[in-house]
Amino acid sequence: MMTDSPSLTIPLDPKERPILDRLLALRDKLSLLKQDRSTYIKSRDVLDLYEQVIEQVHLLNTIREDHDKPLEQNRVDNVLDDCFQLISLFFLTIGRNNEAPAVYSMTSTIRRLLDHLKEAAFYSPKDLESAGQTLDSMQVTLKRGEESHSPHLLKLLRNRLDTCRQLLSALQLSLADLSLEMTPTYERLVSILRSISAANTRQKFPSGEVQGFQDQLREIQTTMVDGKSLAENSTTPAGQNVATELLNRCLKWSDIVLERQGNIDERFKLTYEKLCSIRNHLEKLSITQAWSLRETDLYDYQRQLDRIDESRVNGNFEDSLGNKADLHAQRTLLYLIRRSYAYIYTLIISSEPVSEALLPVFNQLQTLRRCLLEVKRSGGVSSPRELYPYSMKLHSIDDMRVDGKFMVGADIPEGQGSVNSLLAECFDLNYELRIEAEENDSPES
Repeated sequence: MMTDSPSLTIPLDPKERPILDRLLALRDKLSLLKQDRSTYIKSRDVLDLYEQVIEQVHLLNTIREDHDKPLEQNRVDNVLDDCFQLISLFFLTIGRNNEAPAVYSMTSTIRRLLDHLKEAAFYSPKDLESAGQTLDSMQVTLKRGEESHSPHLLKLLRNRLDTCRQLLSALQLSLADLSLEMTPTYERLVSILRSISAANTRQKFPSGEVQGFQDQLREIQTTMVDGKSLAENSTTPAGQNVATELLNRCLKWSDIVLERQGNIDERFKLTYEKLCSIRNHLEKLSITQAWSLRETDLYDYQRQLDRIDESRVNGNFEDSLGNKADLHAQRTLLYLIRRSYAYIYTLIISSEPVSEALLPVFNQLQTLRRCLLEVKRSGGVSSPRELYPYSMKLHSIDDMRVDGKFMVGADIPEGQGSVNSLLAECFDLNYELRIEAEENDSPES
């Protein structure tokens, strides 16, 4: 049984009720498809459900435009969001990463991350640079999809991208005064603060490690003159306030963390343990992604995080009696939420444009490519015979193709171009190494 997105209200217009019922049924179908591990996800199944959802969007927009309420938000919109989140992740699962529907889930994740960066009030220019590059890439994807996807979907996605860009611009503006001379110090402080927060959530609290981070902060503090960092020519670079404020925050946080020794307020222990579990599962997925991740699995993690995030009252976590969390609990829980969203972001942007049906072959070829490149970097092989294992594996994969295509039964899964390109690259590397070995092995040499 699916659970709704947070913040529900019942639709007021009875004409929207049939749309809600159909969307609920479609969401259930998408959920069942997500849970089915007996076979790989087929493009035609996803596209059929996608078209049905788009049909409901058309009907909904027509009703709301007729009643002059195009911006209304109620339970229909929440269930529709669930449907689009799932469809977006399904497009990644079937290898259609570069199509407009695949953008939807990423816009949600970036929006959450940017909101949290704004709330945390500390982040590095590299964080913003990565988000900006991802938004640019998604913009290209939407442009490419203008002829093949619903204008209603494209308008929705453009609005979501615009919202993200506005948030990003505001964050960039707050770092505008940070000079090049101050940037390394500022980025180091961001890194230390995050490292302290990570240590604070370890199963066994690493007191010595946190003390080491605090020593680094004191070291930075001792390099200052009258509370200011000086450039090599003894001038005061721009951005002092930003760095000094962050340094003071780091010192205060390190004191709190060392005092608490990893012990969170009992009132928030259940939420803390749940968030730790989500973070740990996502961390494992980030390590084994190529072999174990089905992108639709991320949906459940997204929704769990959304519900916890939106359970806050005016930004604060509260206990059952309405009492606010202390600073240690508040920052610890927010760190875990941010870290988990960051893992989801990384997992989505790392998703390969290859159907899960072809991922086993694709992953094998990536491993072969890494091995061959390592052999090449280490000076090649002394004899062509040393390349036999690689050659045999490449030919066994090549023999799997039917008329140049990797088939699964009668189906031709998405991602043929990526897999064939990788196979060709491996053959080329193997050939180059063999020719080089033969030349070195010849009598003339």
